[in-house]
Amino acid sequence: MALPRKLRRDTNGATAVEFGFIAPALFVVAWATVELGLTLLANTLLEGSVREAARAGLTGYTPTGMNRQDFIKSIVKDNTIGLIDMNKLTIETKVYSSFADIGKPEPFTDINGNGSRDAGESFVDINGNGQWDADMGVAGLGGPGDIVVYTLKYDWVLFAGYGQKIFGVNSFPLRASVAIRNEPY
Repeated sequence: MALPRKLRRDTNGATAVEFGFIAPALFVVAWATVELGLTLLANTLLEGSVREAARAGLTGYTPTGMNRQDFIKSIVKDNTIGLIDMNKLTIETKVYSSFADIGKPEPFTDINGNGSRDAGESFVDINGNGQWDADMGVAGLGGPGDIVVYTLKYDWVLFAGYGQKIFGVNSFPLRASVAIRNEPY
């Protein structure tokens, strides 16, 4: 009878048992904090790099032996410090005639009055691609005085494989945009 009483009063190892209960939650919180920090860092790097790329693009300058598109891509690569996989990054540039046109659809005649363009309704082909578009921007870097929207899109894949179970996703779509007017070069 003395042995059970003695074991009941013995507190040696209690800390290890308590840590065993707390450790899984502690590790998940620490992992999630690191994942969130890396995701926010990647997003901040994308925002900074799109700003720097637009600043270089608005001058019309292109180094010898490079085209403008490759120059823009090299600026993004330099400013994302290797954290972004350039093969999976989408760089989109669209040219507009005014800031008010950004993101607007090509004008169309709404015959049935439903507020959306249906087949057979006439439209003005602003970007000249032969079809109606929900965004009238023309792909490209524009010329002197043009309005250009630079957009970077990247799917940030979580490092640990538990993202699907915890967050319901394996990656987070990151996006950064800036609109500028090219200089009169």
